[in-house]
Amino acid sequence: MTEAAQARYDDSIFSDEQHVSRVVDVLKAVAHPARLRIVAVLRDGERNVNGLATTLGLNQAIVSQQLRILRMCNLVEVTRKGGFAEYRLSEPHLVELLHCMEGCATQ
Repeated sequence: MTEAAQARYDDSIFSDEQHVSRVVDVLKAVAHPARLRIVAVLRDGERNVNGLATTLGLNQAIVSQQLRILRMCNLVEVTRKGGFAEYRLSEPHLVELLHCMEGCATQ
């Protein structure tokens, strides 16, 4: 590794185990097809479980399970509105990650 590359690595978040662990957790969370699709829908705004299930053609129970995992990873958050739970992205950088993944997948 060149000296410049070593310096860049030393200054990056990837030289810290705690940061690496968080990155791995985020990647694991969005690596599941249903969760990735949920995140992709939520980048356009809040949705409830019913709306997500309809849009994605998935069972509501499956969507709820996947949302729970995304919430545990602090990637989505929920608010109650008129008896419904509305979900939204809590990590704005997910939009950039989705854009990057879309670019990688089309090459």
